[in-house]
Amino acid sequence: MELLSINEILSAINGEIIVDGKDYFFSNVNTDTRKIEENSIFFALKGENFNGNDYVLEAAGKGAKICIVDEVKIPENTPVNCTIIKVNSTREALLNLAKYYREKLGIKIIGVTGSTGKTSTKDILAALLSERFKVFKTIGNYNNEIGLPLMIFQLDRSYDVAVLEMGMSNFNEIHVLADASRPDIALITNIGMSHIENLKSRENILKAKMEIVDFFNKDNFLVVNGDDDFLADLMPDNYQIIKTGTNDNFNIYAKDIKLLEDCTEFAVEAEGEEYRFVLPMLGKHNVQNCLLGIAAGRLLGMSLKDMNKGLNNIVPTSMRLEIIKKDDFIIINDCYNASPSSIKAALDVQKNIQGKRKIAILGTMRELGDESFNAHMEVGKYAKVLGVDLILACGEFSEGYEEGFGKEGCILFDTKEMLINSLKNNLKKEDIILVKASRGMKFEDIIKELKGLNL
Repeated sequence: MELLSINEILSAINGEIIVDGKDYFFSNVNTDTRKIEENSIFFALKGENFNGNDYVLEAAGKGAKICIVDEVKIPENTPVNCTIIKVNSTREALLNLAKYYREKLGIKIIGVTGSTGKTSTKDILAALLSERFKVFKTIGNYNNEIGLPLMIFQLDRSYDVAVLEMGMSNFNEIHVLADASRPDIALITNIGMSHIENLKSRENILKAKMEIVDFFNKDNFLVVNGDDDFLADLMPDNYQIIKTGTNDNFNIYAKDIKLLEDCTEFAVEAEGEEYRFVLPMLGKHNVQNCLLGIAAGRLLGMSLKDMNKGLNNIVPTSMRLEIIKKDDFIIINDCYNASPSSIKAALDVQKNIQGKRKIAILGTMRELGDESFNAHMEVGKYAKVLGVDLILACGEFSEGYEEGFGKEGCILFDTKEMLINSLKNNLKKEDIILVKASRGMKFEDIIKELKGLNL
């Protein structure tokens, strides 16, 4: 992290020093006293079950040189070299300081959002660009109003490009993230049903995702997946738009797609140039994700050849279509999160892996509101059409899977633990087993059990 002066900090966050420790040197920013390092700025955030203002003494004791608070609680025995700054809201201050820091650095920012595929697109894009640029990408799921500023503070002038993931569950959230990060280029993967519980319709989800362009001008580019029905007809406003997809209606498109067991091959046409890509990830949806990244790379002056070479450097985030080959069966670990479109995409990948039986271990898809039962039922129908042999399901709305798939071949369990206990009785040699559910169900417990099984 590059150093900011105390006057820059005070101006950016509209803060007032209430305890002056005179030592303003810092090297990182933190919001969690459990992770405080020496020479930190500590933001005392409030949550439903905690108040960071109560932890200033602990943060200072662990080496925080500056503590930013929104309640005046000056603890006794505060280290003499710790400066305490009062602001109206520590959450707003965190975002405002990140915005100032981003503007001071002046490096290229690419924002990635969408209902599904954000993280895979981020990973692919960072790899595509790596042949020419030093690239920073969002770590894990640090994609909200707290996580994104912390990612910005990890940047310094050694980076050429930062790829920042932006998540949301309601209106105005992407707007806030876009204000702090001010992306030069924005990518939207798709408009699905994730968060429809809050936003009520895909039309509203589109509006929320489009907040990523709220600060765009004629020099900015929005890149969208034209294969998505809600993105195909977007028209540019005061910015430029590029559409990618899997037919020749788009600015950049893929053709001759081959879905193989260990990679995906496809040719890319871009403004008269053609090149064949080998993507070490599975599924047609990842071709669509890759095309978004290719469009961004072209905007930064990269050749198709160099971007394809960069894919050799890909570092995928864990628990996303991770193929685990055991002696007796194959596991597809895609249990980080789930939505109707992402489960269907995972089932498509499973279909292309050779084995005797296809088993889907499925849990609840959350935040679907009134559409929940029907969405689970549609996934069950899709699994049946693809030829899935067996569904093992637990959690809320599991009956929807059964309604769509049929009772024969669909086994429901009251708890995840009961499902885990049944695994050995339901598996056979050469099975291909997909494991997927929303994050809160922690289906990585099932992955752990499967890894330890020998048939």
